[in-house]
Amino acid sequence: MNYWFSIEKMNFKLFFIFNIRLNPALLLCVALLLGWSGRPLFGAEHGVIVLYHHVATNTPPSTSISPADFLTHLEYLRDNNFNVMPLEDMVENLRSQNPIPDMSVAITFDDGYISIYEQAYPLLQSFGFPFTVFVSTQPINDRQANFMTWEHLAEMSENGATIANHMVNHPSMLEARDGESDQQRITRLKAELLTAERQIQQHTGQTHRYLAYPYGEFDMAVKAMIAEEEFTGIAQNSGAFGFHSDFLALPRYPLASIYADLDTADVKLDSLAFHVSSQAPVSPVTFDPSPEVILTFEKGDYSFSQIGCFANSQALNLQWIDQEQGTVRVSTEQVFEDRRWRYICTAPLNGSGRFFWYSVQWINPSRELN
Repeated sequence: MNYWFSIEKMNFKLFFIFNIRLNPALLLCVALLLGWSGRPLFGAEHGVIVLYHHVATNTPPSTSISPADFLTHLEYLRDNNFNVMPLEDMVENLRSQNPIPDMSVAITFDDGYISIYEQAYPLLQSFGFPFTVFVSTQPINDRQANFMTWEHLAEMSENGATIANHMVNHPSMLEARDGESDQQRITRLKAELLTAERQIQQHTGQTHRYLAYPYGEFDMAVKAMIAEEEFTGIAQNSGAFGFHSDFLALPRYPLASIYADLDTADVKLDSLAFHVSSQAPVSPVTFDPSPEVILTFEKGDYSFSQIGCFANSQALNLQWIDQEQGTVRVSTEQVFEDRRWRYICTAPLNGSGRFFWYSVQWINPSRELN
């Protein structure tokens, strides 16, 4: 990955191109020692992960973006000086609390559909953008129609793509089989997780121990299992993430269907991570159609009074338990009948058009899986 910066000194510009991966904090020190005075390349405590599935026009609209719109996204990232970086670099630096470039984005795909290879991959290569594909291995093993082959994945791997885990059979990780105890469910899921990781390593040489939860679904037992196996969990609740995020359920922004529109996607791409120090309940699983949650926001470059929370574009009720300490109860009279939904909280960054963004994921496993 290239890191570019320019330095104005003694009336001329020096241009440095680093073609190796450097420690971001070290590179910041080098830039400062050389007198660079532009917008900080490094120093950001946050990054954004985006999620795509199909890049096609003949696939389910809810999980699809057209090749033309996908190209528009890539052009937007390039033309607005976003730093598109490998997912692993972003996650491991932020986990270690090493700063990364501001406006950093990691591009991910779920499932392993053929349109990723045929449509997205050539475009990403032309832009020089790294990306990650989370694959469910059984459709690949079966050479199922509409999915990539291991040969496709190996080629992309050789050209810098990250290939990571989306389980073998894309199961809901909340669904127990008939007669299966909770512990038996977790044992089965663990075996499937490790099988998928072995198959990915066998065919691509890669093993990152990153899991994208199928359907974005997990509970506390699943999180405990992947923590024990030293996996990072990637979810589908929206938001930026940062130093203090939950690395067993990192948020991503799905950018398909109506969410592919840059009129709304640009705010997400430019968002920042709240430091939420506590959330109760911590589990996303609920059977309450109108659940409430208590959040504690740490102080930052925003005002507690400007925090707003929403669901289905409707404002939620905020009752401040201790506004000085940032603790608020979020509730609603809305009744949610879906299997999955989110409460989204935002606040403007002082003096800018950017927003802090945090979402609470809810999953009602009694509802039909979709």
